[in-house]
Amino acid sequence: MVETFEKNLADFTGAPYVVATDCCTHAIELCLRYDKVKKIKSTTCFTYLSIPMVLTKLGIQFTYDDEMWIGEYNFKSTRIWDSARLLHPKMYRKGQLQCLSFGNGKPLNNKRGGAILCPTKKDYTKLKQMSYDGRDLENFKNWIDQREFNLGFHYNIPYEHAEQCNKLLEKYKKKDNHLPHIVEYPDCRLVKIKG
Repeated sequence: MVETFEKNLADFTGAPYVVATDCCTHAIELCLRYDKVKKIKSTTCFTYLSIPMVLTKLGIQFTYDDEMWIGEYNFKSTRIWDSARLLHPKMYRKGQLQCLSFGNGKPLNNKRGGAILCPTKKDYTKLKQMSYDGRDLENFKNWIDQREFNLGFHYNIPYEHAEQCNKLLEKYKKKDNHLPHIVEYPDCRLVKIKG
């Protein structure tokens, strides 16, 4: 079911490949790790709290800007996009990594879920492996048979969430419009992160 959802989402968005994850924040974290981002020129200060948290956790240098965004925004000087509030046909930006959210109040209003729209088979394979505990899903059905692992994280989407997202996507495709969800976020410059 996960692979079916990934394929259906790729077809809808125009992305060559899609990696389903358990949430958008983890999708962003995987992309930042995968591209080995150490510094971001700037990113909007108007975002969800998990964004500065993950940037701080990864030790990434960044500054805020005042960008008011609708649907998605870019982490400047990277190819990574937070597209948590956007889902429309052929939305994929060539060569980019776009991270989607399927949480409450999002275009696919599921309990939880996320995805990475990515450009190449290599990106897909590496990000999929990272999201799934470092498992080599192409060569090993059971993880116990695999003896060597690249560093991975338990960020894969659960089967039942992928199944529900796939049903929601089929309904969403039939909508007349696919406008971005507009939400006003607080200014994260007012938040101090300790630790």
